[in-house]
Amino acid sequence: MIEPWLLELLVCPQCKGELRYEQSPESLVCERDRLRFAVRDDIPIMLIDEATALDAQPTR
Repeated sequence: MIEPWLLELLVCPQCKGELRYEQSPESLVCERDRLRFAVRDDIPIMLIDEATALDAQPTR
């Protein structure tokens, strides 16, 4: 799980908007851009090229 203080600092790399934390699958979601950023081994993968569309099925 991501530390709460880190969640307060992280923003979407595309629009700089807020991110919502989800536990299953562990990820950060940008509602504005409809993107899901995976969290692997407690490390958020904040690369736009690695993000998945919210409409797509999450991959592991």
